[in-house]
Amino acid sequence: MMKINFYFYWFLIMLIMSLISFTMGLFFMYMDYVMLFEWKIFSLNSIPVYYVILFDWISLIFSSIVLFISSMVILYSINYIGVYSYSSNRFLFLVILFIISMILMIMSPNLVSIMLGWDGLGLVSYCLVIYYSSMKSYLAGLITCLTNRLGDIGLLISICWIMSYGSWHFIYYEGLYKDYIYYMVIISCFTKSAQIPFSCWLPAAMAAPTPVSSLVHSSTLVTAGVYLLIRFYNSFNYSNYLFLFISMMTMIFSSLCASYEFDLKKIIALSTLSQLGLMMSSLFFGMVDLSFFHLLTHAMFKSLLFLCSGIFIFYMNDNQDIRLMGSVCIFMPFTTACFNISSLTLCGIPFLSGFYSKDFLIENMSFNSLNFIIFLMFYFSLGLTACYSSRLFYYSMVCNFNFISYNFINDNFSLMKISIFVLTIFSIFTGGMLMWFINFDMVYIILPFKVKMMSIIIVIFGLWFGLEFCNFNYMFMLNYYLFNSYMWFMFGYSFFMYKLVYKSSMMNCYQVSSWGEYYGGYGLSFYLLKLSNFIQYYSSNNLKIFLISFLMWFMYMI
Repeated sequence: MMKINFYFYWFLIMLIMSLISFTMGLFFMYMDYVMLFEWKIFSLNSIPVYYVILFDWISLIFSSIVLFISSMVILYSINYIGVYSYSSNRFLFLVILFIISMILMIMSPNLVSIMLGWDGLGLVSYCLVIYYSSMKSYLAGLITCLTNRLGDIGLLISICWIMSYGSWHFIYYEGLYKDYIYYMVIISCFTKSAQIPFSCWLPAAMAAPTPVSSLVHSSTLVTAGVYLLIRFYNSFNYSNYLFLFISMMTMIFSSLCASYEFDLKKIIALSTLSQLGLMMSSLFFGMVDLSFFHLLTHAMFKSLLFLCSGIFIFYMNDNQDIRLMGSVCIFMPFTTACFNISSLTLCGIPFLSGFYSKDFLIENMSFNSLNFIIFLMFYFSLGLTACYSSRLFYYSMVCNFNFISYNFINDNFSLMKISIFVLTIFSIFTGGMLMWFINFDMVYIILPFKVKMMSIIIVIFGLWFGLEFCNFNYMFMLNYYLFNSYMWFMFGYSFFMYKLVYKSSMMNCYQVSSWGEYYGGYGLSFYLLKLSNFIQYYSSNNLKIFLISFLMWFMYMI
């Protein structure tokens, strides 16, 4: 019984903290407050070490969304992980550690304490990805951890660099930093947010349990990079076409890969990747508030999408293949309804929360003096999102049930259903609600009728194309499908990169080994050995030498 209480306690704590944080965030936004708390940890020879916490409406509202989603995930885990297994407490405390490191990262204006939360996210995510101790999980955890390490290195370099400006509180020095520091931070955030060429770890991290995937891929790990870039925002340094191109390519490439994928969780992970590309590209357009707005709405409906897919997997004997899934709507009508609502929200169907952020973003983008290709790529990725969503709908709802002949699936009432019901309500209303709260509806956009209707037409066209796509005969070569389902063999290219670096380091090693060894470790060990031999000889000699030397030192000291 104690284990059930643990889960319920933490669910209630997270929920109450989320509500407090949200009301404070609204108050801070209304009054235009920013609050800094300084806590002196220790003082050493007039060098005080402070821990600084920043409260403003961005950090408070984002942390309230993170806490709300994590409370729902903890409630969901009571049934999913099962409180009667021995490892359920371990799972709960890992999730709590994960959430705490995210909150540390959100609340901090100091790059060193951000590093604390950033590193905590990387390490705890490794523990969560390898939770099901299988070989596949270990490999996935390793890819996740090592790719995130690259970002940590970049952040460490920028910490050292920023030290020369006199403080790690980057919030005061935003206009002063060199361009290269910004580029360093942007590349570090690219690893965390899985942009090209660091995209491989995101689908691999699907080896984690579904509640963890829901938390990681909606509001915590992958959004940490976007959040840090919003904090570091400087319009002069961010208007960079190279980074814009990379984030747009991520958007299109992940949507294309999702259209050829058959693993349910991987499709949803790739859709997260395309939304991250959208947030990043809107940052490089200079629309920082809109990027944050899409970050919040996306967190809601993406966590719902993952939790619904978790219920499908749970009741279908751990099956994740969508080809075996058809007609789940007959067996699980409630879960299917929630799943379809979140899919439609992802597509940007009008008056659901995805519509408010995505369409508003794309309409604002029209004013940014773009060339036609960028415009086309944005609308193309919008259509592709609708395409893989309708493909997912076709395979899971419309096709015949292909799993097993004897059917035992039913839609029991459980705590999992409560959590997805609450998230469904919020993922419908969050967009409109935040639109009014953050005063985005004060912006009046006038566009020609054709341009205004363009996004909804593209979405409808994408939905239709996705359904037609399922009926295509497979006319391409097998390599074409492998190319798309293995993420354009990106992981393979990294091996060539590794080989190149390894070869060059070997060449340097041969050059250095001649004189470097003599003056380095080898020479040092040689002289240390000589010295230790001398001391041993000196110590083991007769008492006379020992006493004389003692007397000499004694006289010297006097």
